[in-house]
Amino acid sequence: MRNSRGDVVDRAIAVLDAYGLADLSMRRLGAELGVQPSALYHHFANKQLLLAAVADELLARGVRPAGGGSWDVQVVAVCGGLRDAMLAYRDGAELVATVHSFGLGARAPYDALSAALASGDLPADLVPVAARTLLHFVFGHVSDEQTHLQAGSAGAIADAPRESSDFALGLGIVVDGIRARVTQGLSGNA
Repeated sequence: MRNSRGDVVDRAIAVLDAYGLADLSMRRLGAELGVQPSALYHHFANKQLLLAAVADELLARGVRPAGGGSWDVQVVAVCGGLRDAMLAYRDGAELVATVHSFGLGARAPYDALSAALASGDLPADLVPVAARTLLHFVFGHVSDEQTHLQAGSAGAIADAPRESSDFALGLGIVVDGIRARVTQGLSGNA
């Protein structure tokens, strides 16, 4: 039976969630699908493009209905949805952040943040900087959360799972900073 591109991505997500990003190899994925690893190159020219498709699918599965409201309400919703999508899968934060930094995929959150920020009449040169800053906060925070949780689950650290997250507070601090720049009439260059 021939596997579709979607079958490959779905199985790659299962491998990612079961074994982690370090063990998501073309060899393992081929074995999981019952094909030679070379058969996967029919769908993806290289592993990086496969990872990009996996990251995009993780994000698509985590999409929340678009909410309205002011730019800051929209930004908080996008960032919260991104956090949830990455936390839903083992090594999700590492995968999405890596693919995004390589410019291969995982662009939807940036586009959604840019649209939300632009809807607030922020200076045009501030929008891309603010969107990247928000992504960096979310990627970093979720990576820390996920690493701590996974290390504790594996017995690598003695810490119990954290009882709560300061994600919302940290995000609020970043959004307040963007709002302060806008209130003060500062652009992305000032």
